[in-house]
Amino acid sequence: MPSFRSEPILWIHVAGLATLPIFLVLCLLFLSVGDPLLPMWMELFLVAAIGIVPLLWIQLRRPFYIFAILGIALKPENLTERQRKILCLINTKLNRMLSLLAAVLLVWVLWHLYQVAPMVANVAKFLPQWRSLGLLLAALAFLASNLFLQIPVSVARILVTNDTDFAAAEPLSLEKIKQDFTILGVRVNRILPRLDLEVKTEE
Repeated sequence: MPSFRSEPILWIHVAGLATLPIFLVLCLLFLSVGDPLLPMWMELFLVAAIGIVPLLWIQLRRPFYIFAILGIALKPENLTERQRKILCLINTKLNRMLSLLAAVLLVWVLWHLYQVAPMVANVAKFLPQWRSLGLLLAALAFLASNLFLQIPVSVARILVTNDTDFAAAEPLSLEKIKQDFTILGVRVNRILPRLDLEVKTEE
């Protein structure tokens, strides 16, 4: 039987980490738009609240169902035993702790972006110089940054799990998956051909 690390969806999510610098650069550009309307701490709080709180709440309460990409989710009833074991390792206290650490790291990054933003104001001159719009777009870019850090961090923790611990994990039941995970997107029978092949193989 192939290793659980051969699950392509895991590597797709890890690869999503490559988009993190793009969204952070966009956040920086939007933070440089216009002149500050509010005290620094208030602007930072607004951007951080929009960019951190919703996703962190989901990760702490009902983590994202990782067998989904681009608005398409593999039906929970079509998961293999191995895939249900992967979800068991996603839904742990350790992963919640990693989510908190990732959020703290991004807040620290946001602080530094805010400090640097005035230095790149000339680069953003082509944008409408409306501070409120700039802050909103910065918050959305920061939200995307958080998303493309939180999920890869959760998945990376699975990839470094040793084979013994993975073998000892209990596959989650269908009811538990639906109850404990946030499943976003249209539910389909398969996402990738390889996933479908593995379903048939393990059956």
